[in-house]
Amino acid sequence: MSDENQTDSEEEDDSESGSSGRQNSSSFITFFKSLISGFVRKWDCLRSVRNMLNIPTQSFPAPSSQQRIAPSGQSGRNKVALKPGHSLMDWIRFSKSGKDLTGLRGRRIEVTEEELQKHNRRDDCWTCIRGMVYNVTPYMDYHPGGEEELMKAAGKDGTDLFDQVHRWVNYESMLKECLVGRMAAKGSTALKAIIPPPPTGLVPSTSVAPPDKDSRPRYDWFQTDVTVHLVIYTKRKIPSSGCTTVDLEARVLQVEVLLGKMSYMIHLCLAGEAEASVAVHTANSVGKIQITMRKQAKGKWESLGQPLEFHNTFQRKKDRALFYRDCVLVAKTEVNHNTFVFKLQLPRGTVMHVPVGKHVYLKALIQDTEVVRPYTPVDQNLTGPTQHSLQESDLYLMIKVYPDGVFTQHLNTLHIGDHLSVSSPEGTFSLHRLLDATNLYLLAAGTGFTPMVRLIHLALQDMDGIRKTKLLFFNRREEDILWHSELDELAANNARFQVEYILSEPSESWTGRNGRVTESVLNEFLIRPQGSKCYVCTCGPTAFTELTTGLLKQLNFSEEELHAFQG
Repeated sequence: MSDENQTDSEEEDDSESGSSGRQNSSSFITFFKSLISGFVRKWDCLRSVRNMLNIPTQSFPAPSSQQRIAPSGQSGRNKVALKPGHSLMDWIRFSKSGKDLTGLRGRRIEVTEEELQKHNRRDDCWTCIRGMVYNVTPYMDYHPGGEEELMKAAGKDGTDLFDQVHRWVNYESMLKECLVGRMAAKGSTALKAIIPPPPTGLVPSTSVAPPDKDSRPRYDWFQTDVTVHLVIYTKRKIPSSGCTTVDLEARVLQVEVLLGKMSYMIHLCLAGEAEASVAVHTANSVGKIQITMRKQAKGKWESLGQPLEFHNTFQRKKDRALFYRDCVLVAKTEVNHNTFVFKLQLPRGTVMHVPVGKHVYLKALIQDTEVVRPYTPVDQNLTGPTQHSLQESDLYLMIKVYPDGVFTQHLNTLHIGDHLSVSSPEGTFSLHRLLDATNLYLLAAGTGFTPMVRLIHLALQDMDGIRKTKLLFFNRREEDILWHSELDELAANNARFQVEYILSEPSESWTGRNGRVTESVLNEFLIRPQGSKCYVCTCGPTAFTELTTGLLKQLNFSEEELHAFQG
């Protein structure tokens, strides 16, 4: 029984007890006012939630949207050469042309499993993604993965196949004009995913973790006349780079704690008004997180608040929906001729710790279509953040602007003060395997360098067991090397760090190495000292990442010894 039902039952029992004694009009009026007050509180909370969430709780991109991190040797998405005039922007223009892309002349139907199975041909291809059926026939020639990939889901549920490659793609917006209707068998489930249920019950002021799960995080809270303190006990050590995201807006508090592959969430409509300023203090070694908020008005709260959807849940991160908040572009700094660091300011009520190796998604409306892309935050400079910066509300993203890049060209047109939607941290990289490493090797191509920035700082500042960190950095030309002088300076001042550059199109004045990634290059670079434990991270374009993971396996690196960042 929920706390709400318990509270309502107690009120009913009190009412019945009173009526058996006196049944006077005063007690009835008191009860009626209490009932109305309860409805008003619930409505206010639900309205606050909907005002705060500018997208549905289970909206697309898909739940648990992630940049794919493939196991070693496992291929990511294989892109195909598209015909001229079949880029993403061409598809957006085509889908907005007013043509009937469903074949149903504007109707929406409820699709049975038998009906879906009939549409399994190249010229008549329907597929289902999370309970919604799309006619993807018009999209065949525009799909970067090619016709063959789409046909794998022809006439059936393609959710699992879709999730294996690109969960983060905002297909609801891209395929909006191709929407046939809803699967008949999953209609109620899909409806619940779009419309969150109303809040249920009050939170007691005591800890609420189920007693049968000793390893499950729990929370407690306490207050003074002017402050409210929420304390989360994770029951495990947590990384120094942080793992907590807090969003407070219009009395709605959402807290997410990333613990490996798991996610613990607190989601409440607070009992009172709190200032849009939050402080987060972490005791990493004991796994304690304290979140402090200031009340707008002095006084005691009877409870912390009312639970909202997914409150006090502990589940796999990939099963969570993406949550976005509105951020402001406050600075744009040139790194080289085509790469910039975009500084984004988070809302006042947001504190976001992006763990090392994790990324965020940026979402923007481009020609009436929501486009989403993953980017890995970097530190403000190569020497890394101070402890104080964990409380700062700025996010730094190093992004290369491509001449034909739909999203990066949009970013490049933004002015200071413009807004972008930013997701919570995503990704499956774990620091656990670095704990025993003595040698860390980083293989990066182009902007694949971005995940390596914070790894370098972490290894040099917080992991004394890593005796050597080496970066092998592949680029086309010397002017393409990101943070060239900073890397050289760091290598000159720290004996535990080494960097080597390899150019595929060097100038005549280049005195360093040239060429591309090969087995012989890696064999020379990846030295295994006697008694060492090595760990390798690789990131770059898909072809580079797939090639390097294959070569690493040929050099007898096991899956436990390497990690490939793939987007």
